[in-house]
Amino acid sequence: MKKESEAGIAPGARCAADSRNNDIRGVAPRYVAAALISLALFGCGGSSGDAASGTSTKAAAVPSGASQAAVNHDQTSNPATAILQKMGVVPRLQIGLGAGQSIDDMKAQGIRPDIIDTYLVGVGSGSWPYWNTDGAYITYTAQNDRANGATPMFTLYQMAAKGDGNLSGINDQTFMNAYWSQVRTMYDRINGLNMPVLVNLEPDFWGYIYAQAPNHDVTQMPAVVNNQPECSWMPNNAAGIGMCLVSMARWHAPKALIGFPPAFWNGPPDVIAKEMQAVGADRADFIVAQTSDRDAGCLELATIAECMGRIGPFYRDENNINTPNFHQEQDQYTTYRAALGNGLPMLWWQTPLGVASDTPGGTPGHYRDDHADYMLKYPWEYGGISTFAIVFSGGGTYSTSINTDGGQFARLFSHYLSYGGVGVK
Repeated sequence: MKKESEAGIAPGARCAADSRNNDIRGVAPRYVAAALISLALFGCGGSSGDAASGTSTKAAAVPSGASQAAVNHDQTSNPATAILQKMGVVPRLQIGLGAGQSIDDMKAQGIRPDIIDTYLVGVGSGSWPYWNTDGAYITYTAQNDRANGATPMFTLYQMAAKGDGNLSGINDQTFMNAYWSQVRTMYDRINGLNMPVLVNLEPDFWGYIYAQAPNHDVTQMPAVVNNQPECSWMPNNAAGIGMCLVSMARWHAPKALIGFPPAFWNGPPDVIAKEMQAVGADRADFIVAQTSDRDAGCLELATIAECMGRIGPFYRDENNINTPNFHQEQDQYTTYRAALGNGLPMLWWQTPLGVASDTPGGTPGHYRDDHADYMLKYPWEYGGISTFAIVFSGGGTYSTSINTDGGQFARLFSHYLSYGGVGVK
């Protein structure tokens, strides 16, 4: 899933498209505590949905006995239910919106999503901490999301600051010191909110390091990590970057719920899971299942740069007979989840908002895609595979949005809420 670089995007702009030292004597007490927390995590150097406007769609019926009964099923401890409890929300599959859909856009259609996702981009001058004083952008955004009944979510996309897929910064001390300082600011700001906040950690980056690391071994790619007090005993390699992101979260923002997004560009899900274990993804709170960063129709036409260079077909078969289809997509992530271990729940992210159509292609802002149509008509399929949330948004400049989808999302979300949503397992 490749996006355009987001370095230098102004606030409010659309984010379319990015143990060597075990001796902790003399370190400030707060970092000693951080060390103990992370040692427990990794060992030494190792490895409220209210309402939506629009009439209810008639395209899909609720399965017999699956409406409110699904929401009220036995809430014994399971990963998806547990994270919903930590979020303090109704125990049903959460539905969110992200990049490119403003709260004003949502209000105009009477949409009140359960989650609102916002990108944090860039490193250094012009990056997100400078949009407001000392990273207050996080505070203002999260408070605004919460006031509209949504759980705040932030997608950390700093690694694309030098360009999409350019990893030259990870072994540059100046770049990485600024990077880690901003990560610390993010977590401190989240901690100050005193509320649950979801964090999606560096989409695409994990795919790039796997592709570029010697023999696909991320522990062999040098990186600046252990000059940070919270991570002083971690390895100076790309795997250490993920481990340090987890350690900083646990120390600075205990209520933050963090997730890593795997990329399946270069290997099958079970193989990629081993790499993600090395970076500490199995120690996170959830898995980010990257749905697709472009509408299928845009990829089919391939007439604009952001949709060129990929091999199809792209439009999924809702009958789950022909390839590609939705059950195959689900199977990818259930395989990855099993191989990753720890039974983490899933959040499907950057899910396209294109409108289902039998006609390939479309036009900018009006490309076809059937993810929203399928996933909001058959949500129990996702709740049944330990999915706790689906977040919809475009990943490209010309992606379909709630302003260009003819009211599709508002209608489908309204229908979903009309029967109480579905439970999760």
